[in-house]
Amino acid sequence: MRAMLFCFCCLSMFNAQGQNITGRFEAALVLADSIESWQSKGSGLIRGEENALEWQQGFIAGRFDLNRNWQAKAVINAYADGEKHLGFTQAYLQYKPLSPKQIKFKSKIGMFYPAMSIENTSEGWLSPYTYTQSAINSWIGEELRTIGGEAAWSSNGRRQGSPWSWELNLGIFKGNDPLGTLIAWRGFAMHDRQSLHHDKVQFAPVDSIININDIGSPTWLKPFVEIDGDWGAYIGFHLSYLRETNMRYYYYDNRADPNAINAERLYGWHTKFHSFALQHQLDANWRFMAQFLSGSTLMGNRSVFTDFVSAYLAASYATGKHRATVRIDYHAVNEEDTKPEDQNDSSGKGMTVAWRYQYTAVVELGAEVHQHRNDVANRAQLGLNQRQIQSQLRLVLAYTF
Repeated sequence: MRAMLFCFCCLSMFNAQGQNITGRFEAALVLADSIESWQSKGSGLIRGEENALEWQQGFIAGRFDLNRNWQAKAVINAYADGEKHLGFTQAYLQYKPLSPKQIKFKSKIGMFYPAMSIENTSEGWLSPYTYTQSAINSWIGEELRTIGGEAAWSSNGRRQGSPWSWELNLGIFKGNDPLGTLIAWRGFAMHDRQSLHHDKVQFAPVDSIININDIGSPTWLKPFVEIDGDWGAYIGFHLSYLRETNMRYYYYDNRADPNAINAERLYGWHTKFHSFALQHQLDANWRFMAQFLSGSTLMGNRSVFTDFVSAYLAASYATGKHRATVRIDYHAVNEEDTKPEDQNDSSGKGMTVAWRYQYTAVVELGAEVHQHRNDVANRAQLGLNQRQIQSQLRLVLAYTF
C-alpha cells in the first residue's frame, strides 16, 4: 500500500499539469468455502478461500497527453493475494490523430489488452456489471496481454448517415508464449485478479507435471515471457448497429513453438482461438451480453494437446443508481494428447448474481453471490475429489476517483 500511495503521489503531479488520473480501491467481506485456490497451490477455482475481510484490489490509471496525436497510458494494480502484489497491468503509447477522413486510423504500442471483451469495459479493465468475471475474461486477465503493437481502422456510421459503424484491428506481439498453461493444467477459473507484468501464477503441484523425468515443469508460470523469439498475431472486427447492438470477433494465434523451453523449464504453448462477443441494449434499462470462445493449445510433441471452449450469457438491469446483473458460465477443456497419465480434462458451470449501488459519486456499495461447479481430472493425483462445488458471497465497498 505504501508503494501504491507513492505511485499515486507521483502521478498526481502530472495530473496537476492537466492530465487525467483515475483509480479505484476495493475491499470486501468475503464468505467462501474453505478450499485453497490455485494461488495457494490448491485446487480451488475462485479467489475466496475463507471467511474474511479482504483487500480485493486497487488500481491507478493515468493518461498523459504528449501532443495532439499521442497519449501515454498506464495502469498500476495492487493486490493482497498472489505471488506479486504491485505492478503494471497496462502501459502503452497510443496514436490517435484528428482526421476529417471517413475511415480513421489509430494505433498502440506497448502492453495492453486486445478489445475483445464487452464485459471488462470499465477503467482498469474491470467489469461494471459483476465483481467475479466470466471464465473467459478471468483467463484473459491472467494469461493474455498484447506486448507489441496494434493498428486499427474505423468508420463512424453517424458521420456517414448510416446506422452501422465498424472497426478493424490488427495486432502483433511477443511475450505470450506460455498462453494456455493454466487452462490445460488447472482449468478455467473465475475471479477478478489480473496478472501483473512481472507476475508468477501458481497452481497445484500435480505429479505428472512436476516429475523431472517426464514434463518437469515448475508449479508456476510467468505469463508474459518470450521463449521462442517468434511473433504472434491477432485480427479483430467490431460491428455496431446504432447504439443498440455491438458485435466483436477476434482470431488470436500466439504462434509459439510447442517444442521451445527456457532455462526455467517454462514451455512454449501454441495456442489459438476464436472469440465472438455480442451486446444488445434492449431499452434504457435492460442490456444483454454473450461471449463464446473456442480454441486449442499444444505443448511438446503432442505431450499436451487440448481443445477448449467457454461461453457466458448475461442480463443486466440498471435504474437510477442501481444495477443488477445475472450471468451463467460454461467452460470445458478436452485432452487429445499422447500422455493420458497427465490428465487435462476439466469442465465447469458458474452462476453469478450481482448488485451494485452508486451510493455517492465516489463510493459504491455492492453484493454478489457466486457458485462454481467444476470437475478437474488431475485432482485425482492430489488425492482429492475431482468434482467441487464452490460458493462465495462478497459484500463490497469501493472508492473511485
